[in-house]
Amino acid sequence: MIVAIATDNNQCSYHFGQCEGFKLYDVVDGKIVYEDFIKNSGHERGFLPSYLSSKGVNTIISSGMGSAAQDFFKKEDIEVIVGCKGSLNRIIQNYIDGVLVSDNSICDNHEFNGNCND
Repeated sequence: MIVAIATDNNQCSYHFGQCEGFKLYDVVDGKIVYEDFIKNSGHERGFLPSYLSSKGVNTIISSGMGSAAQDFFKKEDIEVIVGCKGSLNRIIQNYIDGVLVSDNSICDNHEFNGNCND
């Protein structure tokens, strides 16, 4: 299973579409067997879900994400977990431990340079 976390400065990004990139974790039997980082190649409507799907991603984790992006991920059969904050190490470990829960929030306020007004 490949898990992607939207990343800014080794922290979960507040808005996946504007993040610097995605930390990928290949998780097998509760252990991380491979890690990688891919740079965000741009915020074009519908592109990132398709792109991450082509990389084998099964789950995307972010702090904020709009409803359209969440729908695009669901069409790619990628689980969406939103509302996460903090370090990548803590988030991936919580995911592996089965205690990471999405708050199902939808980011819908983009009046500040494309970022959520949290």
